[in-house]
Amino acid sequence: MLRRISPGWALIAVPSLWLLLFFLIPLALMAGYSLRPDMQGPLFALDWQPTFANYLNILGNASYLRLLAISAGIASLVALCGIVLAYPLAYFLVFRAGERASLFLTLLILPFWTSYLLRIIAWKIILGPNGVINTLLMSTGVFQEPLRLLLYSRTAVVITLIYVWLPFVALPIYAALQRIDRSVLEAASILGAPPPLAFLRVTLPLSMPGVVAAFFMVFIPTMGEYVTPLLVGGSGGSLYGNIIQTFFSQGLNWPLGAAMAFLMLIGALLLSLILTRVVDVGRMLG
Repeated sequence: MLRRISPGWALIAVPSLWLLLFFLIPLALMAGYSLRPDMQGPLFALDWQPTFANYLNILGNASYLRLLAISAGIASLVALCGIVLAYPLAYFLVFRAGERASLFLTLLILPFWTSYLLRIIAWKIILGPNGVINTLLMSTGVFQEPLRLLLYSRTAVVITLIYVWLPFVALPIYAALQRIDRSVLEAASILGAPPPLAFLRVTLPLSMPGVVAAFFMVFIPTMGEYVTPLLVGGSGGSLYGNIIQTFFSQGLNWPLGAAMAFLMLIGALLLSLILTRVVDVGRMLG
């Protein structure tokens, strides 16, 4: 007689299978491929000796490590700027918008209804020499020539990525602010705390889990971003992900590209671990 399957296991069975087939197994294959010495032989050939030569090649190349550090810095900058811009927006939606909060929240996620590539190309037009920003600056007499810094540079990459990730940053902060018990804020007011002090001592600490979640939601994927730097960054705005994409497409050096991807993954995990230790996420969530 078959044992009855628990409803909980039934709910997680399909997502777990999906995660296994389309994430864990490809990740394991890429890990194995990073140990291959070259591209000779079929894709799943087993007649080769594992080697760490690809990892040693990356660690011995200062340009790769420098680009990885730049990518980590840009990912951190995008995440922090996104938090600074999204926090007041989320605060307004929770505490000030009132009945119009649903409308404003819909407007916030409205860009998701448009293709990602179309939004990036739109920013390429906005930041271009004849774009909206340069045209406005020249028409007001601030500059006589278009600012080349706004396109095909890392500045353009940062501006575009902040726009892309802003809704993703606002949503976890919005959720964290919604969970705050209003009676706690009323108690702070009754005890004589002015609004700025109540925000710093009550609202901000209680919303920190959402802030930390927002940081990771932006930082980790931005580390490997290559589409946005390719379209608006050009050769001057290339990041670590562009080098990986080149090895997998044009360079035809999958083992080296896989090793670079795994080093980026390890670096992102180490930085995330350090951050969680510093801010003590467990205590905040508790």
